[in-house]
Amino acid sequence: MGSTEDLDYPQIIVQYSNGFLISKVMFTACELGVFDLLLESGKPLSSDAIAAGLGASTMGMRRLLDACVGLKLLAVEMTQEGALYRNTEISNVYLTKSSPKSQYNIMMYYSNTVYLCWQYLADAVREGRNQYERAFGVSSKDPFGAMYRSDEEMLKFMAGQNSVWSICGRDVLSAFDLSSFTKIYDLGGGGGALARECVSLYPNSTVTIYDLPKVVQVAKEQFVSPEEHQITFHEGDFFNDSIPEAELYILSKILHDWDDDKCKQLLAKVYKACKPGGGVLLVESLLNEDKSGPVETQLYSMNMLVQTEGIERTAAEYSKLLEAAGFGVIQVKRTGKLYDAVLGRK
Repeated sequence: MGSTEDLDYPQIIVQYSNGFLISKVMFTACELGVFDLLLESGKPLSSDAIAAGLGASTMGMRRLLDACVGLKLLAVEMTQEGALYRNTEISNVYLTKSSPKSQYNIMMYYSNTVYLCWQYLADAVREGRNQYERAFGVSSKDPFGAMYRSDEEMLKFMAGQNSVWSICGRDVLSAFDLSSFTKIYDLGGGGGALARECVSLYPNSTVTIYDLPKVVQVAKEQFVSPEEHQITFHEGDFFNDSIPEAELYILSKILHDWDDDKCKQLLAKVYKACKPGGGVLLVESLLNEDKSGPVETQLYSMNMLVQTEGIERTAAEYSKLLEAAGFGVIQVKRTGKLYDAVLGRK
């Protein structure tokens, strides 16, 4: 066995310790509008010009811009007039509000909501429950009551989820050929981004978003226009209300919010409502079977601890839940991206 000098742990420890600093730099640059201003300008700008345009201090802005250069979110060019900053392609595509693939909304949700829950991660580990009570002073017994504690929070969450599906939706919906399913229910479909991807990919399908009444109201007002005739809505609580018959049910990032008993309860209702020959598509971030990774999924599982009643699972664990509900011919597809797909047939 080698000595401790052979280990590169100091660099690793520093890197991991700086993780929250890195994310906060990116979140802050998004929140202040750095990437939007540079996109709109159409040319590189000095730190003084950016600070003036965003109403920030010149000293603070210069440090933020340099940190973004270090993170490869910005590029810098030295001229006779001084340093000029511009967006990288990654920032133009993912960090500007106007981009179709913008992740701005999910960044803001993480920065202003998720971060506050994670301050109490040690308490969550000790107690085994979410931390809404400590973070926001609201009851933790109903995770989505806490998550939707105000119209503003609900809108932020829905917009954030839409951001995710703008870059991940097509991957999971094309993991299997779903063209034979024409009547589809998206349970907990929120702002409709996944439903929109679905009808785009499968033009013969119709998708009904089944969600809480207040979520449906916001989706209709903010996210889904009446002209999108292939997308309809059903108001209800799928744990307590009936689930209409359909050929396919999509549960995207739903089961990971709940413990096994709740998942079995919901899947049993879905199985009963599902047409013979129909199915259920689970969209989740899958853990390796030995739970050794991926690290992103392991971190999502920690987030389930601080925010919900659920956990991230392996493909075998999701398959077992589907089998318990009666579904068979279970197929698993890893997309190589953030989210994977599991299809069970009735």
